[in-house]
Amino acid sequence: MTAEIDTVLAVGAHGRFAGLVPPALRSKGIKVRALVRDDAAAAAALRNGATELARGDLRHPDTLLAAVRGVQGVFHIGPAFAPDEAEMGLNMVRAARQEGVAKLVYSSVIQPTYAKLPNHASKIVVEQALFESGLDYTILRPTNVFQNLVGAWPAIVKTATFAEPFPATMRVARVDYRDVAEAAAIAFSSNRLSYGAFDLCADGSPNRDEIVALMSDVLGRRIAAAEPNFDTWAAKANLPYAPAQIEVLRQVHAHYAAHGAPGNGLVLRTILGREPRTLSAFIQELATGQSLAGPAAQPITARS
Repeated sequence: MTAEIDTVLAVGAHGRFAGLVPPALRSKGIKVRALVRDDAAAAAALRNGATELARGDLRHPDTLLAAVRGVQGVFHIGPAFAPDEAEMGLNMVRAARQEGVAKLVYSSVIQPTYAKLPNHASKIVVEQALFESGLDYTILRPTNVFQNLVGAWPAIVKTATFAEPFPATMRVARVDYRDVAEAAAIAFSSNRLSYGAFDLCADGSPNRDEIVALMSDVLGRRIAAAEPNFDTWAAKANLPYAPAQIEVLRQVHAHYAAHGAPGNGLVLRTILGREPRTLSAFIQELATGQSLAGPAAQPITARS
């Protein structure tokens, strides 16, 4: 049984994805303490709906003890493709245990047991720690998220091309991270998802040819699908990653090229009690600017 959660420490509350979690939690009456490292992150977290701040660093366990003290829940997400992501996750699980946190919700990745990918293997370690922790936990395993399109959208509109470095015919499941955030809020506000691990996808696993057809319909002009090589794509994408992180991302896209990454929406639909948000609707938001202003501009309607 999930204890009553008054305040959750949220990792990544300043970011592109986990920045969608604070409004979801607040819609359930839960206060949000954001874990931040600097003033810029603090300001972004407050804009996204955090109600208080804790200075800390996932690489420095002593700072996490103070950050979790007094909260009943922790939302954890690891930095994308970080080589020490597993150790950072373990640091948070240990801190939560030591300070008597009741509930930890972990944003993992779909199919983490596909351990050939380093960013999947690192999450297995954290999940195993949760299984052994004695904590009430919920593990959310989202697929590729709609919000990855936000950064690409201006170039799509300018060039009439949507480029990804794998074949346009390969099917990849996607999900709106607002739905993942809503699932996290459900996990903190009830016991429905306790001790569960859930792959989260929207319906369908569209290939890029199908995605550009949606874009073309919304924009009223033809958008083409392109398949640049990874290095060309990464250079144009201006990714905020170190070389080691880029190499992990290269492996992810090589996996997409060889196998795709399909999924289905049954689990997410069951959790939400409604249809998951659709890629078509998200593209319509992009076209009208609703999804370009950042998480703080994207309120979430709670459904339990």
